[in-house]
Formats: sequence, structure tokens, C-alpha cells
Amino acid sequence: MKSKTFFLIITFIITVNLATVAAAPAENDFGIVNAWYNGQEATVKNIQLEVGEPAEITVSVYSKIDCNVYVELTNPLVTIPYEIEDGPSKLDESIDNYGVKSGWSENYTWIIKPNGKWTNGNAPINIFVQFSDRGDYRTEEFTIVNPHILDKHYSGPAPARTTTDPSSTDQSPSQGSPGFGVTGALLGILLAVVYRAGRA
Repeated sequence: MKSKTFFLIITFIITVNLATVAAAPAENDFGIVNAWYNGQEATVKNIQLEVGEPAEITVSVYSKIDCNVYVELTNPLVTIPYEIEDGPSKLDESIDNYGVKSGWSENYTWIIKPNGKWTNGNAPINIFVQFSDRGDYRTEEFTIVNPHILDKHYSGPAPARTTTDPSSTDQSPSQGSPGFGVTGALLGILLAVVYRAGRA
């Protein structure tokens, strides 16, 4: 009985540790890119948005070398499914940073919302970043979130600005913390199994 309980506790600890590991930022020898959707580190899954429902996209870019850096928030659909309510660029419009120095970093934040031109389907929000050095370049491109756009109009309040600050000294861009829901659920399962094993 003791060895069984010990095994279950070790399994639980490993599972929780795996659940708390945040996704690593995209990195190459020229730079690092990380992104968040409403404070959750990319790639965020199982999201539904209503037409007109605002969401916050944050992208952090760091250059390891002297180069040019091009940043673009993109969507692969022919139909443009989002409008930018606030942000440094439009969708599919490049932000060009020329002559940045090694150690340069910048955070970009967009407030986007579905515009109703695409519903009842998924509409990915991707980030494309290119670090370019005199003809040599490195590219990072990934999906930040792939929301399913509902054919329903949003009537709720605007979201509060996220508390995630990629430039914070308390938490690096690649760190995150899980909600209590995952840990609590796993702990509940473990306690139930241990309780049953003890009664057997």
C-alpha cells in the first residue's frame, strides 16, 4: 500500500511540473520572439470569439545582433476576418525596424476583434518576424491563437488590459504560471485514488 501511494504521489508531482512548464519562445541565432493572447502564452487553443469581441495580442521581440527587424501580425485567410481596434499596425502590415543594435527589444500590443466577414470557422492569428543582416536572415513564424469565430455578436464589456508584462523583471517572457484549475483537478484525482486505495 505504501509503495502504491508513493508511486501515485510521484506521478502527481511529475504531472503538475509538466503542466506548469510554459511554452518556450521561438528562438534562433539572430533573435527571440514570444507572444500572448489575453495574457496566455502562445500557442493558445480552444478559443471562441464572437463578432465584435475584443482580444489582446502581445508580441515581444529581442534581437541578438545588429540588424533590421520586420514584424507582422498576419492571417492566412483571403477574407480579412479581424479589424484592429488599437495597435502599431494593421493586419498583414509590416512594422520595419532598421538598424537595431544587439540587445534591442520591443513589445507590441494589438486589440483585435472579429469583423463579421468570416464566421462559423477558425481564423488563425499568426506572427511573422524576420531578422535580416545584409542578405542573411532568420525568420520566426507561428500561430498565436486559432479562434473559432461564432456567428453571434458580442454584447459584453471590453476586456481589462492583461497583467502580463513581457518586460517585467519579476517574470521573463518565457515564464508562465498555470491556473489553479489544472493543479486543483489533479490534486483532487490523486486524493480520491489514495483514499480508495487506503480503503481497499
